Amino acid sequence: MFCPLKLILLPVLLDYSLGQNNLIVSTPELTVHVGDSVLMGCVFQSTEEKHVTKVDWMFSSKEDAKDEYVLYYYANLSVPMGRFQNRARLVGDISRNDGSLLLQDVTEADQGTYTCEIRLRMESLVFKKEVVLHVIPEEPKELTVHVGDSTKMACVFQSTEGKRVTRLDWVFSSGEHTKKEVVLQYPKLNVSEGYPQNWGHFQNRINLVGDISRNDGSIMLQGVKESDGGNYACSIYLGSLEFKKTILLSVILKEPRTLVTPVTLIPAVLGGNQLVIIVGIVCATILLLAALILIVKRTHRNKSSVNSTTLVKNLENTKKADPEKHVYSSISTREVIEEEESTGKSEATYMIMHPVWPSTRSAQNNPLE
Repeated sequence: MFCPLKLILLPVLLDYSLGQNNLIVSTPELTVHVGDSVLMGCVFQSTEEKHVTKVDWMFSSKEDAKDEYVLYYYANLSVPMGRFQNRARLVGDISRNDGSLLLQDVTEADQGTYTCEIRLRMESLVFKKEVVLHVIPEEPKELTVHVGDSTKMACVFQSTEGKRVTRLDWVFSSGEHTKKEVVLQYPKLNVSEGYPQNWGHFQNRINLVGDISRNDGSIMLQGVKESDGGNYACSIYLGSLEFKKTILLSVILKEPRTLVTPVTLIPAVLGGNQLVIIVGIVCATILLLAALILIVKRTHRNKSSVNSTTLVKNLENTKKADPEKHVYSSISTREVIEEEESTGKSEATYMIMHPVWPSTRSAQNNPLE
C-alpha cells in the first residue's frame, strides 16, 4: 500500500504529469537578447537515489516541424550537435540528476521549444521538460552619453532555475594596456551580504539597479565624467557558472547653449534624405521662379513690340493719307485755273477777232455788190 501511494503523490508534489511512460513538468518561458547566454534547467528530483544514464536535448520551431538535436549525453560523454556544436554545453551535475543546458551567443534562429529527456537506470519512465525560448533584438554594446548625464548598463543572466547569484563583478578599463579598476562588487567583502561595493573615482556614483534574485546585475552610473569613457565588463556567477558581458561607453562634451536659428536646426533635426529633398525643392522653386520671370519679360517685350508696330503703321497711314489729299487738292486747283485760263483765252481771242474783208476777185464775181 505504501509504495503505490508514494508513486502517486510524488508527481503531484513535484508538479509533474504522467503520460505514456513519460514524466512531464510544466513548461517555463524565457526571453533573451541576441548574443546573450541562457541557462535551461532540466533536473529530476526524487526522494530516492537515481542514476541518470542518458540526457537528450532537442529543438523544434514553428518554421520547421522536424526536431533537431542540440546535445546528447551518454556513457559519461556530452556531445553537442549541428549548429549548436560550439555554443551548447551540458552544465548540470549528472550525479544529482541535473541535465541543465547552457546555450551561448543566442541567435534569432534559436527561437523555439527546447525539450530535455532524462532516462534513468532500471526505469521505464522518461523525464521530460520543455523550455520555450523567445529571442529579441540585441541590446546595444556601445553607449554614448554626455558629460553630466546618467546611463544604465544592463547585465542579465536568464535562467529557468532559481539559482542564486553568488557573485557579481563590474570592472572598468580605459584601454587595452591600462590597469583595470573595480567599479562594483557584490557582495561586499568582509561586510554583511547584500551590500554592493564600489571604489575609486566611481565611489558614490554607481548604484546597483538590477534585481539580484532574478540574476540581474544592471548598474546605473550617475554624473558621467569625461574620464569614464572605456570598457565596462560585467561578470555574473551562479556557483561555478559564469556569464560575461562587455559594454563600451563613449563620453562626449555637451554643446554650449547658443542662439538657435532655423538654419542651425536643419542639420540636427532633419536626416540626410530629408535635407536632400528640401534642397531639391528649394532649387526647383528658384528655377521655376526664374523661368516665370523670363516668360513675363518676353510677354512684356512682345506687347511693347506690337504697340510700337501699331503706332508706326498708324503714322505711316496718316502720312499716306495727307499726301493724297494734297495731290487731290492740287489737281483740282490746277484744273480750275487751267479752265479759267482757257476760258479767258477764248474770250480774249473772241474779243480781238477782226472782220475779214472780201478780196477784189470775190467782188468781181459778185456783181450785186
